[in-house]
Amino acid sequence: MLPRYIQTGSDSLYDDLVQVSAGLYKKALTDLPPDVRSAVNRVAEVEVGGARTRLDVMVKSIDVSDRTGIIVCQDTGICVFFVKLGTDFPVNGAKLIDALRRGIAVATKEHDLRSSVVHPITRENRQDNTGVGIPDVHVEFVDGSEELEILLVPKGSGSENMSYLKMLSPAEGISGVKRFVLDSVIDAGPRPCPPTVVGVGIGGTADLCAGLAKKAILRPVGEPHPEPEVAAMEQKLLAAINATGIGPQGLGGSVTSFAVHVEYAATHISMNPVAVNIQCWRGERAAATISSDGAVSYGY
Repeated sequence: MLPRYIQTGSDSLYDDLVQVSAGLYKKALTDLPPDVRSAVNRVAEVEVGGARTRLDVMVKSIDVSDRTGIIVCQDTGICVFFVKLGTDFPVNGAKLIDALRRGIAVATKEHDLRSSVVHPITRENRQDNTGVGIPDVHVEFVDGSEELEILLVPKGSGSENMSYLKMLSPAEGISGVKRFVLDSVIDAGPRPCPPTVVGVGIGGTADLCAGLAKKAILRPVGEPHPEPEVAAMEQKLLAAINATGIGPQGLGGSVTSFAVHVEYAATHISMNPVAVNIQCWRGERAAATISSDGAVSYGY
């Protein structure tokens, strides 16, 4: 028996992808991942004073969203997709990206979401959370797979504005990397709505390094890098960041960040780029896996 999308033709696939994209957008804005919920509750138990009061508001916001379907935060973000495309999954890449874009527009209209996307020069707002190059879609290929995996991250401006890149020299070493990460978090202060997840990219080229930092925030909160040396670096950076005392929403406290996640790539002998991408406390993301037989499963 041939897979559904081969049997019925490609149009049904792209119709489904529009609906999956729309569903992921609403889910990401209203259903926070279990690891994020756990992190918020854990920190709420240890903080005191103004920081504790703010964390209680975060907990309440999650509860209200669960009960009513209202989005957790008014910032609907700028949508970033991370797609893993099986080489045996029957899809046209250009039509795939178009369907994802149309899905964001559908969700914006159906759920009356704030449109946060504008033209960078004229500031014209199309009122559908799309525009030239947006949503941002990253695609990687999985050899031999018959599945399409889609992860959506709506990135709010509070955290995205707190993005940093520096082209370090190799002579500055790992201590230079750590110093830059810590300086970036201190400069960001309360603006990215801490407690945060701090994504760090090391190596590659300038654009690759920035992408690695964003990829780092996709990992479940606190899940260590598989390489022990990198995982140890993550823990040292987290301890240093939490020692700053910035705390939840900048109100002081022992937890400024839930976690630090590091991703790296090989780089040129004469340079060592480092980038920081910060994710706000909500850690919004939603995922779907589509099989070539048409089955769809959702997760985070």
